Amino acid sequence: MIYLLRHGETEWNREGRLQGHRDSPLTARGRAQATAMGETLRAVIGDLERFSLVSSPLGRARQTACGVAKVLGHDPQDIVEEPRLREHGYGIWEGEFYADLAQKHPDEWRAREADRWNYRVPGGESYALLAARVGAWLREQSEAAQLIVVSHGGAGRVLRGLYAGATPAEIFSLSEPQDGFFRLSHGVVTLIDAQKSING
Repeated sequence: MIYLLRHGETEWNREGRLQGHRDSPLTARGRAQATAMGETLRAVIGDLERFSLVSSPLGRARQTACGVAKVLGHDPQDIVEEPRLREHGYGIWEGEFYADLAQKHPDEWRAREADRWNYRVPGGESYALLAARVGAWLREQSEAAQLIVVSHGGAGRVLRGLYAGATPAEIFSLSEPQDGFFRLSHGVVTLIDAQKSING
């Protein structure tokens, strides 16, 4: 069983910038989201001793994982960092405002829109490459595994899609919440809302 979380809101999320392999810190809301997800996990799981905490090594994911660990009573030093869970690499687009991409990079944007799954942003990676690395990690996990995993919007969406046997088009339609997380168990992906905890 895997509980899959996206990191909390970051400064660049709020500004509408692409992060990819670059980073920005969690906002106050992002820190509250991490706490809320931890509280919801504690309520849903019950016996937390059986679960290991795994995180992308990127700062925003690690910061979220530490916030969750604090709520769950886990030692942050025990968080396992997994490089294959880091976000989709956006190459030269990282740090750019998403709304500006089509105008600033018209040729690359058109190429991406023509084949979103296979197009590789200069200096970055395609979704196909992202799927290969998160898929390799996923195949190593047995159904008996008991993991709380903190990853990213794009990487988590692809991971969930692969777990559920979704097509690329279906993967692109999946949500990327920061106020909820997903349980992956016996081939079924279930959304668990943490919004109530965030709102008090």
